[in-house]
Amino acid sequence: MTRVSVVVPTYNHARFIGDALRSVVAQTFGDWEAVVVNNFSTDDTVDVVQGIGDPRIRLVDFANHGIIAAGRNEGIRLATGDYVAFLDSDDAWHPGKLARCIAELDAGADLVCHAERWTGGGRPEREVRYGPAEMAAYRPLLLRQNCISTSATVVRRSVLERVGAFDPRPEFVTAEDYELWLRIARTGCDIRFVDEVLGEYRRHEGNASGAVLRHYRAERAVVEHHLAGATDVGFAARRRRIARTVYTAGRGFQAAGRRGAALRMFAGALARWPFEPRTWAALALLAVPGRTRIGG
Repeated sequence: MTRVSVVVPTYNHARFIGDALRSVVAQTFGDWEAVVVNNFSTDDTVDVVQGIGDPRIRLVDFANHGIIAAGRNEGIRLATGDYVAFLDSDDAWHPGKLARCIAELDAGADLVCHAERWTGGGRPEREVRYGPAEMAAYRPLLLRQNCISTSATVVRRSVLERVGAFDPRPEFVTAEDYELWLRIARTGCDIRFVDEVLGEYRRHEGNASGAVLRHYRAERAVVEHHLAGATDVGFAARRRRIARTVYTAGRGFQAAGRRGAALRMFAGALARWPFEPRTWAALALLAVPGRTRIGG
């Protein structure tokens, strides 16, 4: 049996997927298979994948109808590995990624997430570290924010079989990963974080404001879905959590130069929870032309 299956959903990413798959081929840990789930791309994606020429890479066509969770689930269904790693087709890994994560899993972890370098999008590069582990327990993960990145995650396949894979409902699109991590955390799984940067997360230029709005709606749907079943979460905590989601959307609009949309979001966040200093700071920042970052 293969030790790790790498699930790579893709659609019209011919310009990126070659780098993604070559980063898998370059892993120092060689006992892997990659399942590329192609949503019937109309560019040169198939030629690029086939051109890699590694028999450990399987290419399957699967119509996900705009639901990336469905494509990832098809990859999970076809996986044969003890562990499942996720890699979006516009991201890439460093050569030691699998070896480092599998060492943690072999030592007893159920899910491992490592640090990444965020690149592209016309913005400065930065290193992002996820976690910490205490924030990945169910309650803080629900009441604060997602602290796990999909392309940086390797998880036991048995965990996915136990809790279920990604939820494909349309209202969760772009936040379906967060919803899965919540279900995994709710079972008390051992979630560990590696501070070492072992991958590259690629940001894109494009319809940034549209992406912000879509993700805001999806994250809010996930949060409200889980809050509906969290009978031990009080009224104030619920309002504060929704305010965090609205604030995050405001910051996204602010970074995209949509000052009016950002203002509306910050006002909405303060209406729900007026005791958050960073929301007031972000609101004040809107009055400073050309500034989008707090403290810089």
